[in-house]
Amino acid sequence: MKNEQEEILKGNEVLANSSEVMKDKLRIYILIGTVVYTILVLYFMFLGFNRIDQRSDYNQYTFMIVPEGIPLRFPELTMSWLYDFGNIAAFIPFGIVIPLMYPVRFRKFIALFISVILFLEVLQSLTFLGTFDIMDVISNTLGAMIGFVGYRVGFYSKLNFKKLVASAATMLMLIVGVMVVSETIDYGVNVNKKVGPIQALNEINTSSAITKKLPTFTVLGEKVQPKFNLFSSEDGMDKEYLFNLEKKSLWFYANCGIPDNEVYEGSVKIMINGQEWVQFSDKDEDKHILKVKSYFDGEIEDVKIIVTGNAKVWDVSIAEIKHWWE
Repeated sequence: MKNEQEEILKGNEVLANSSEVMKDKLRIYILIGTVVYTILVLYFMFLGFNRIDQRSDYNQYTFMIVPEGIPLRFPELTMSWLYDFGNIAAFIPFGIVIPLMYPVRFRKFIALFISVILFLEVLQSLTFLGTFDIMDVISNTLGAMIGFVGYRVGFYSKLNFKKLVASAATMLMLIVGVMVVSETIDYGVNVNKKVGPIQALNEINTSSAITKKLPTFTVLGEKVQPKFNLFSSEDGMDKEYLFNLEKKSLWFYANCGIPDNEVYEGSVKIMINGQEWVQFSDKDEDKHILKVKSYFDGEIEDVKIIVTGNAKVWDVSIAEIKHWWE
């Protein structure tokens, strides 16, 4: 009887030792996988998406410390949505494997994670391999938090298939929850957006309105009486008009055409921040009036109007979008 008990104890000891060996091996595999995954994430943060080629485009350190959007909208088949989703999903594994290898409390884990992400975001800006964007910090941290909750549900105690399913379901519900909260915040911010008064482009940076009377002309049989402004070439020479705005989130209006009583030749280019935004040319197959009404979501630093030949541009104006608190 005594021998049997000793054999059982030895067997249990062997199983325990075997289990510890398996755990150590599993820990090593997880560590290796985590290191490889971390290198991959760092690659995309600093070298991916042609960051080296785009480095020359940055001529100053960029720190966006005020959130300019929401973490994640409801699913859309756009690159922008995939980018936002990746900013969250890519950091979920860290919320699982770090506490799995090194047991740590939630607050300590999140504090450490935010510190590391802030350092990496600052490093991106200082090396001109990206910008410091607080939205990235928020999205990355949300991903780590979702992963940590998934760890507590499925990996904290003895692992089994049911807990794995529960962990995956929990993380999926949390991602959906982020979408719902994001959409709710976006609705609350934008529901009372109002379009401000239309302002002539040439009156934006002046203290008083310009009251110069503008000539009337006809384009395609339609009488045109400019209300705000009129831009044209002078004595057949090309003319450029440059306006500094430093504004964002606004509607942009303009009209282009060539008067009926003049030779149909000329062109118009309207450039925003150095990029061509509107083009009108006598090379178009049909003579027409180009009426522009488009929304520009980003910041407009400057607008340049280039007019050649007999082309004319009139009523170039903007209307800013105002939130309820503005």
